Amino acid sequence: MDKNLLISFRNIVKEFDGNVVLKGINLDIYENEFVTLLGPSGCGKTTLLRILGGFLDASEGSVIFNGEDISELPPYKREVNTVFQKYALFPHMNVYDNIAFGLNIKKMSKDVIEQKVMKMLKLIGLEEFEKKDIKTLSGGQQQRVAIARALVNEPKVLLLDEPLGALDLKLRQEMQYELKKIQKEVGITFIYVTHDQEEALTMSDKIVVMNKGSIYQIGTPEEIYNEPQNKYVASFIGESNIVTGKMVEDYLVEFDEIAFECVDHGFGTNEIVDVIIRPEDIDIVDVEDGKMTGIVDNVFFKGMHYDVTVQTVEGTSVTVNMNVIAEHAVTSDDGKEKISANDFYLDIDDMEELDDKEIIARADAQAWEIEADEYISIHKIEYDLQPVIGKYNVTFSTASGTSITRTIHVVDQKYIVNRKADEAVSAFDFYKTVEEVQEAVAIDTDLKTWAGAQGWRLSDEEESIDIYVNYDFDMDNIELGQYKITFTTEGREFKINTTDYVEEGKEIGLTFYPEDIHVMRRMIG
Repeated sequence: MDKNLLISFRNIVKEFDGNVVLKGINLDIYENEFVTLLGPSGCGKTTLLRILGGFLDASEGSVIFNGEDISELPPYKREVNTVFQKYALFPHMNVYDNIAFGLNIKKMSKDVIEQKVMKMLKLIGLEEFEKKDIKTLSGGQQQRVAIARALVNEPKVLLLDEPLGALDLKLRQEMQYELKKIQKEVGITFIYVTHDQEEALTMSDKIVVMNKGSIYQIGTPEEIYNEPQNKYVASFIGESNIVTGKMVEDYLVEFDEIAFECVDHGFGTNEIVDVIIRPEDIDIVDVEDGKMTGIVDNVFFKGMHYDVTVQTVEGTSVTVNMNVIAEHAVTSDDGKEKISANDFYLDIDDMEELDDKEIIARADAQAWEIEADEYISIHKIEYDLQPVIGKYNVTFSTASGTSITRTIHVVDQKYIVNRKADEAVSAFDFYKTVEEVQEAVAIDTDLKTWAGAQGWRLSDEEESIDIYVNYDFDMDNIELGQYKITFTTEGREFKINTTDYVEEGKEIGLTFYPEDIHVMRRMIG
């Protein structure tokens, strides 16, 4: 039997000070559904909930409830009640009075109120708690009272804005089942907001995955988990192995330079796609039996299973020189100021985007008053760069005329390509003084910044890749000279959930079935 349509969001747009947080939301919600709005902080899920509750007005669009536009109705005239994360219970009232509050406002008779409150107490499993002081209840008990206070008014829809967020993990997991049980028993629509994927998968009839003010996918927990429509949903829901691949033809996808049979079709020939394989769908086998092979990197015991990380493609590395030089700050003639800067390397392709601020940052140029030990501004920068490989002087000056001249090395920067891993990395040689290295707060991050180290996907140059740094110097005892710094990616790593123990460092085979591979079109934007 088909469910009746209860709520329709139609082209909902919401702006705050020119910032669009909801971008034309269209969503249908049916009677007796448990619907979860799932997404990261700032995605717009709570804003959408508050628009339904009447606490916010949409900038554009309409909210249809039972066939009527309720966009102009105040909150108290809408057949919805809300449970907030902080519960908003009245500390001066006991459990009974908190639950009865809305009924008293409606001036119901005492016997009707008592019947309804006692029914709610039984529903939430707190039958003998009616006289208890709210402040003496645990977080889980307070949450149940907040739900009962909302349900006693018999709304058609209960809105829940991350109500389990303040609870510890064990209690949060227990309350997930309690909430679903309560929803089934009262038989009304629950609309639940969370950023917790486990909550969404455990309780929901329907999940609405949101990001950046838009809906990315709507479906049952099984559909969202097993058939994600794009890379974002696949990575947000559960653990995933997501790789860039090429759909050679229907039912045949290629990644890591290996072609695999799959069950997907309808893509263009040789279309670049995203491929997902869940960790639990990969089996560890002998090397000769594997569809692909790799080296076991990490093994973590999780109680019922092991989380195993296997490197199937080596990372991409680039090594540069860190030239540690002597202090070379220039002191003004009157001895009141100092100014310093470093030589630096510049890719000829980056010259068009170069401005004074970028030059100051790359040269780490700075000036300061000696006596006050306070920074002063770089007043003027003089240079004559040409779009030709070579060395060019750049002079930094303060308003008082204290200046220092350094060298910009314009080069045709080469980058290291790893086509099997679908990635590339690059970095520059750089210059630093002993003091600058020793004063680094986060040396790994600083080394990446100083070298301009970056990694990116060959198939999508807008997608960056995490880079790790390796070096063998001791910051506290560093001396003048040249040091090798290596920046590397982790390559391709697959996560596997298995009940079988495997040794770190061992070469193994990995196998999976065609139906374990899920091919998705690449996201645009």
